[in-house]
Amino acid sequence: MPKSQEPIEPWRLLESTYPYRDRWLTLRSDSVRLPNGNILSPYHVIEVADWVNVVAINDKGGLLLVEQYRHAVKRTMLEIPAGHVDPKEELEAAARRELLEETGYGGGTWHALGALHPAASRFTNQVHGFLAVGVTRLAPPVEEESEALRLHELPWDEFAAGLRSGALRLHEANQMSTLLLVHLFASRSGDPAIRRLIL
Repeated sequence: MPKSQEPIEPWRLLESTYPYRDRWLTLRSDSVRLPNGNILSPYHVIEVADWVNVVAINDKGGLLLVEQYRHAVKRTMLEIPAGHVDPKEELEAAARRELLEETGYGGGTWHALGALHPAASRFTNQVHGFLAVGVTRLAPPVEEESEALRLHELPWDEFAAGLRSGALRLHEANQMSTLLLVHLFASRSGDPAIRRLIL
């Protein structure tokens, strides 16, 4: 940052109320004063648990994907396994749990890819990316009450080619960003099994 520029001042919180809470999210309505003196009220913030995304490559070299209907956007989507982190749950434990629940796969070698804010203007949480290589089938998938999943196993090279050509796309932005983290991780790796995941 150029020395001539002062840091941007944070907004000053004047008041918070909580119009809605359930087990999935909390809606927080803030009153805030901006550095220029303007007051925004209400400024809505959504408090939710952190999420985990898992890019899982099975022992045959296939990427594990799940297909499910997403009611908010009224479409069926292809996704990497993902879910929320339970209270006091370790991040990798949450990622392993979600992979096992959604696909029945586990084991393998795990790599933490880092965390990103999925929508920093409104959501308080972070999404944590993981790469799992060499996972194997351990059990049948276990669907939650809101899930009806179909498992797909796609050779990585075919998946990567589909992304590059535009023929295949994950439509959730936070999942695409996790694929970018995989690409960056693979670009720095000296392991040929990891380097083949460069997109």
